[in-house]
Amino acid sequence: MSRDKILINNKKANFNYQFSDKFIAGLVLKGTEIKSIKELSVNFSNSYCVINNNEIFLKGMNIKEYLYGNINNHQPYRDRKLLLSKKEINQIKKKIVEKKFSLIPIKLFVNNRGFAKIEIGLGKGKKEYDKREDIKQKDISRKIREDI
Repeated sequence: MSRDKILINNKKANFNYQFSDKFIAGLVLKGTEIKSIKELSVNFSNSYCVINNNEIFLKGMNIKEYLYGNINNHQPYRDRKLLLSKKEINQIKKKIVEKKFSLIPIKLFVNNRGFAKIEIGLGKGKKEYDKREDIKQKDISRKIREDI
């Protein structure tokens, strides 16, 4: 992932969830969608993933319409299919059913071949006291950096 250009991070995901496993999946996109992604016209802070018929779909991701798109422009909030192997899908499905995990998008990037990829994570929601502890740790590390 060193040559990949990370475009967008989902900051809410790391604040609200504790992740155990992470997967990198491809996205099935239309032409105007990838152009909008390269222009950073994406918001997926409230998006999530669901499993239908052994396929994983990303819901709630807003890719704004491409400015120079014509009548063939895409719908901003449509469901997008994620490309994962059957083995990975079965592993994800098993953890969601047995351990009550949520499947949340973490990062969106374009790899060196020009394909849009999304990093998704299996995580459990954090409690309020866990969130306060994270904020406290960030403040402590910020003060240490300022003192140095």
